[in-house]
This record gives sequence, C-alpha cells and structure tokens, in this order.
Amino acid sequence: MIAPAPSAPVLEVRDLTVEFHTRRGVLTALDRISFSIGRGEVLGVVGESGAGKSVTGSAVIGLIDPPGKIAGGEVRLSDKRIDDLAPEAMRRIRGKRIGMIFQDPLTSLNPLYTVGEQLIETIRTHTDLSAAGARKRAIALLEEVGIPAAERRIDGYPHHFSGGMRQRVVIALALCADPEFVIADEPTTALDVSVQAQIITVLKRMCADHGTAVMLVTHDMGVIAETADRVAVMYAGRIIEVGPVAEVVSRPLHPYAQGLMGAIPTLADTAERLASIPGSMPRLSAIPPGCPFNPRCAKAFSPCTTIRPELKEPEIGAPASLGHKAACHLYDPAYADERSAA
Repeated sequence: MIAPAPSAPVLEVRDLTVEFHTRRGVLTALDRISFSIGRGEVLGVVGESGAGKSVTGSAVIGLIDPPGKIAGGEVRLSDKRIDDLAPEAMRRIRGKRIGMIFQDPLTSLNPLYTVGEQLIETIRTHTDLSAAGARKRAIALLEEVGIPAAERRIDGYPHHFSGGMRQRVVIALALCADPEFVIADEPTTALDVSVQAQIITVLKRMCADHGTAVMLVTHDMGVIAETADRVAVMYAGRIIEVGPVAEVVSRPLHPYAQGLMGAIPTLADTAERLASIPGSMPRLSAIPPGCPFNPRCAKAFSPCTTIRPELKEPEIGAPASLGHKAACHLYDPAYADERSAA
C-alpha cells in the first residue's frame, strides 16, 4: 500500500533575505533563512535579542518598512507566493488569511472603542456576516478564548480588562476570519506565570480546533517547550538549528543552542551560578564570515571562520531524528580531518 503524500505546508519560507540600506552600507538582517509550518503545527522561533526573530515575522506578513526590504527569497502561503504582492493585496490577506498576536495587547486594541465594536468590525471586514451575525460570532470567539460572561463583557472597553484578558481578546481578534496562519510575537512576555499558562492553553486549543499554523516568536524556552511542536533557533539573522522541540531542548546539536539550553535553570541544579555564553550577538555591520557564532564558540575550528555551514541533518558525530538539522561543521564529514587536528 502506498502511503499518501504529505500535504503542502501552510507557510513555506525559502531563502528569505532582508536588508536595511543605511548611510553606512547595506545591513543584512535575515540571511537566506528557510522553514515551513504545517496545518495545526506550532513552530517556535527562539534566540537572543537581535537574532532576527521579529524581523522574520514582519517579513512574512509584509510589514518591513523602508529602509528595510526583502532582497531575496520567497514566502508562500498555502503554496501561493505572497511576498511579491502589491501592498493593497497584502493588506487583504492580513487579518483574513493571516492573524497577528502581539506582545502588548494595548497596541492591538483601540482604547476608544469597545472590545465588541473592534471584533465586529474585523469580522464584517473579512466575512459576509450581518451586524447581528458578527456580534454572535464575536461573543462565541470571546467564549472560546476563555472570557467569562462574554455576552456582557463584549461591550466593555479594553481598560476594563486585565492584561491576560486583553491578550485573550487579541487572540479572538486574530481568529475573527478563521485564518490559515497566525504569528504570535512574544504573546506571553508581559504576563505573570499563571496567566502565561492559560494563554498557552488557548494557543494550543486554537491549533487543535482550527488547524491553524502558528509561528510563535519568543525568548522564553519554557513557553517554547510547553507550546511548540518544533523549534527554530536563530542567531545573527540565520536559522542555526531546527527540529522537534523535545529533541532540541534535550539534545541540542549546535554549540549556540547547547549554550541556550544549558542556561535554563532546573530544580535539580545545585550550581551557584547559571551557565552563560561568553560574548554577545554581533552587530549587523560586523557579522563575521563563516559561522557567525565562531568568535563565541569553544568548539570552533578552521572551516568555521571562513565557510558558511549549511542547515542540514548531521552526518557524523550526533544521532538525531529525521528533520533535526543544524548549521554546524562539527557534523560534516568533509571537515572531519580538520576537526581532529583542532
């Protein structure tokens, strides 16, 4: 019996490059990154500040403002290219086929309008529902994301809601038109731990019930471990590791990912100081050749300073499941002799 072919990913990014043209020259914020997200899947994107996580999200939804621009590659939504669309065409896709959840819900909600007015306007913009039908759907969405007494609270203003409840309203806004893909950019950062757990539960239920593909941008590995199916680790505008979240957390391949995971405290930890990665992320104007992590890497050897490693499954040195990839020369048999001599 022949197995059915896997369905096409909801989102596919191929060799995406984003540049910022400044008086000091061209700065490359994203350097040929590629990834995909399937239906009902959460891809966590993690890395230090300045790694390129939020720029990736902005590029995918067409919100890179001058002097920035997409300089290469392509973005495909349900196998249709969207990075080359006219601004008006892209605007129609945002909100309807692509939903957005941002870190601060107050930037997504207008304080002068009730929550219901904002939900109903968004629903009517992207669907053919009447005002009564849109209000009914808005109440259902608020109930779905866990707003108590939704029929009454729909007429409240944003300042009537707590931070966690406002974030639930923003998730409801993102779901108004039943989008195929949602970007969640640091959706739990400003919330306390108990509310974070509730928001994570809402996001996971959204994927399960709606089949929505989610790109979860965060610096919080705890949120990634609880929410994501796969994780992509970014450094200096590149994806340096990607794979199933449990495997990347427990058996990271790239030395930078190993440093990130090693810095996560555990209940069994008896050390007085947390592990840290020496140095800092390079400026966009001073990204070193080869592997951008090589100045901070204790395992660097000769090819790391001159040759860019490709993101691929390891061929030597480390067992990994299918789909667990790293951009690191340590696992490339072509450099085994140089590695032994280092």
